[in-house]
Amino acid sequence: MPQKIDTIIFDLDGTLLDTLTDLTNSVNYAMARYGLSSHSEDSVRQMVGNGVALLIERAIPQGRNFPQYEDCLKDFQEHYAIHKKDCTRPFKGVMEFLKNAADRGYKLAVVSNKFDLAVKGLCEDFFTPYITAAIGESPEVAKKPAPDTVFAAMKELGSKAASCVYVGDSDVDLATAENAGIPCISVSWGFRDREFLLQNGAKRIADTMDDIWEILADL
Repeated sequence: MPQKIDTIIFDLDGTLLDTLTDLTNSVNYAMARYGLSSHSEDSVRQMVGNGVALLIERAIPQGRNFPQYEDCLKDFQEHYAIHKKDCTRPFKGVMEFLKNAADRGYKLAVVSNKFDLAVKGLCEDFFTPYITAAIGESPEVAKKPAPDTVFAAMKELGSKAASCVYVGDSDVDLATAENAGIPCISVSWGFRDREFLLQNGAKRIADTMDDIWEILADL
């Protein structure tokens, strides 16, 4: 009997890659440029997930009312573009899972609210040849939780919704999967903990990458 699910679409930050240190360093670089207070990794962990514009809005006490908000955002993006791989690494078990999935014939994609150039660059550097579609935030496509990036990945891979599953670490990912009409597997090692995920409607939670295989077998 052929497998029902043949396409796995992943979130990136907090799901496949531990990016928190590099994100925090770039946030704090931008804050320092304008005499603003720095943030801890735990603080930045709560700010991420909705794209870089909202990340910087949350990091600045005045938000978008800060007169130099746009400059601060640009400084963050420029610093992160250079330093996005200083400390970033795949989470434990990710590379083995992706190789195994590719060997089994799964089509693999990443959709993220990180800006598109960074998403494509990180996926190329870390996940070649396994991830064959990588889509980030851009003016051309609505960011998550809108389903547009997921639909774009499906189109690029030639997959139908009925054969897809979404894997992510946040409430944004749960809403994205629901809006796309596909099941979601939440992971507990990312930017949001298990209790938070359950409070936001998670029905399937993986504590390790290997857990994903067991959940896939039940879909």
